[in-house]
Amino acid sequence: MTLIVKDGRFEGRLETTDLTLQPGEKAALVGPNGSGKTSLMRVLAGIAGVYDSWSLGGRLLDYNAPVARARMLGYLPASRQLDWPIPVRDFVRLSPAPVDEDVVTSLVEQLELTPFLDRPSNALSTGERARLLIARTFATRPQLLLLDEPMANLDPYWVLRIADLLDAEARRGAIILTALHDLTLVERFDRLLLMDRGKVVADGPATTIPCKPIFGDTFRLKPAPGGRWQI
Repeated sequence: MTLIVKDGRFEGRLETTDLTLQPGEKAALVGPNGSGKTSLMRVLAGIAGVYDSWSLGGRLLDYNAPVARARMLGYLPASRQLDWPIPVRDFVRLSPAPVDEDVVTSLVEQLELTPFLDRPSNALSTGERARLLIARTFATRPQLLLLDEPMANLDPYWVLRIADLLDAEARRGAIILTALHDLTLVERFDRLLLMDRGKVVADGPATTIPCKPIFGDTFRLKPAPGGRWQI
């Protein structure tokens, strides 16, 4: 299928083939800047203005039914900008679908947001906002998680903590598709989707795709000694 996406940041041809993701699978989406990663995620999330039919567990995603959509799909945008002075305790619960208070409490504790519960969301630091947005995205325990650079703006400690949290979500059966720029994180994933110029050009185990010539060609890199890459 071929989609024309015009979302203000990407305008061009986004070519996708049928994409099948399995419950419990963690897939990393990588590619150069402008390759279409964010656009593909926005299409899958139904917010790019153009989308086709996507099914989850045999059910078509109904983008016009906010409650059902929130239970099935969680989308974390790349932007960490928050303009609303909503207290953290209320922001983490913002969803068309009801949230389980035990789940919210667990996420708040895991992401160490308890000290900020009464603070306006837009008064948090960039890293704190990133953790808050992750908590809100996970709060409804959706079946599909679309995460655009979830580790961006986080220090090494929190990068590893979020990677562990993704492992836990996969163990409960969630499908996880994560756009990444930090290629050192790819080894934490089961599968790698490599994008270039609006289409997926390679798809396979995360341990093997980075070793293929197409990986270096896509990023304009050359092999270096020790299995590394150089410009």
